[in-house]
Amino acid sequence: MKRNATAVWNGTGKDGKGTLTTQSTTLKDTQYSFKSRFEEGVGTNPEELVAAAHAGCFSMKLSFNISAENITPEEINTKAIVDLNPEKGEIVGIHLEVKVKADGLSKDKFDELVADAKANCPISKLLNAAITIDAELL
Repeated sequence: MKRNATAVWNGTGKDGKGTLTTQSTTLKDTQYSFKSRFEEGVGTNPEELVAAAHAGCFSMKLSFNISAENITPEEINTKAIVDLNPEKGEIVGIHLEVKVKADGLSKDKFDELVADAKANCPISKLLNAAITIDAELL
């Protein structure tokens, strides 16, 4: 299975602008720029998209893990915070904050399943950055 997205950039890194379009067209000519990436401009940015991808991937993997215990999670709410060091030009870490409602799941099993999802969701495996997590079973 392959997925794709396209970026088009016009101009210099600081003064130019670009658009992003995903294969599904959920994003279609979505703007991004230096300001949206390094300041507070209108549009998205690569780090925000990585955060969304990681939060979504982790949540789905955790759902699969919980479901394998014959428990249906009522809700998994994950926030991913990407830490970009602009001077180094690299993502130096990602922090996941997850809250889960899943009746019948023990805290010990929950912690085990969260650790597995953190280590084994495809986006976690892709990233070359420290991943930290705060997980709460509601």
